[in-house]
Amino acid sequence: MPAISVIIPIYNVEKYLRRCLDSVKNQTFQDWEAICVNDGSPDNSAAILAEFAAGDARFKVVNKENGGLSDARNAGMQVATGEYILYLDSDDFIHPQTLEIAHRLAQRDGSDIVSFTYDRIYRPQLMVRHYLKMDTDNVIPKRIKKKYDLSRIQTLITDDIYAYATERVVDVPRRKKKWMIKHCQVWKNLYRRELIADIPFIKGILFEDFPWWSEVMLRNPRTTIVPLPLYFYVPNFGGIVLSAKQLRIMKSLCAGLAAAYHVYKEQATPYQMEMWSRNFQWYFIDKAFGKLKYLDGQDDVAAARECFRELERSGVLDRPPYKWAGALRNEICKFIKTCSWE
Repeated sequence: MPAISVIIPIYNVEKYLRRCLDSVKNQTFQDWEAICVNDGSPDNSAAILAEFAAGDARFKVVNKENGGLSDARNAGMQVATGEYILYLDSDDFIHPQTLEIAHRLAQRDGSDIVSFTYDRIYRPQLMVRHYLKMDTDNVIPKRIKKKYDLSRIQTLITDDIYAYATERVVDVPRRKKKWMIKHCQVWKNLYRRELIADIPFIKGILFEDFPWWSEVMLRNPRTTIVPLPLYFYVPNFGGIVLSAKQLRIMKSLCAGLAAAYHVYKEQATPYQMEMWSRNFQWYFIDKAFGKLKYLDGQDDVAAARECFRELERSGVLDRPPYKWAGALRNEICKFIKTCSWE
């Protein structure tokens, strides 16, 4: 059994795939397996995967019909055998010491999650270059060459992940900003496999990270936070989130909200429910409702209205924790034209 299973969903990424797989192969930590899930990719990705698997038995290929990102991650989880899990998107890559640092801290602290961050210089750099019509495929981030001394790395260990995980980007106390786990991206954490083995991603939606991460937090995982930029996130300029119709994004956000709210209503303690509502739930309601201004046509608006009516019926819009959230609820009420609190 390897120490770490790296799960990599793959679809139409032949341009980036070698860089991604090389970043795993070149890790300073060697006790890993890479579960490469070929999600019915029609490009040359299968041949690249076969090449890596032939050269290194730690690369294991799972071929399946196309089912989307969530389905691919679920398929990878089904065959992963590592004590820990790391999710890596196939157009991104990781620092050479990512697995070494994350595993060392997980073992040292007995943590269920080790949370790091992504390089916040590299992504804007690529966005600017794309806007200026400059090359973005061959840009090497400076931090990829940085050598970290594990004895000097600062960390924070907590048994209350709700005190640090948030979707909020403002009004965070200065003393805590360094340690906040911002947003719900699944790929910037190492997870103990036992923690997440029975939590599947919702198939067929965008922003699937949010309901999944919400349920993971309910397990009260012991968490080590290490604010190092170990992940290099590459904007997919033609990717699904950037090009999808706004209605599908709205529907996905509403589906994630409904699923997560149902789980919290059934399982959460009052503290967990309050913290999730304050730091996640209403920010995603705001994100979903904000898509309304991009919708075209009466059919799309009608579909969006039904989406929010269902949230209202299920209780997702109850008890807004902020003044702005209450105002947002009133705006949604006007939009759907029927609210139980009227």
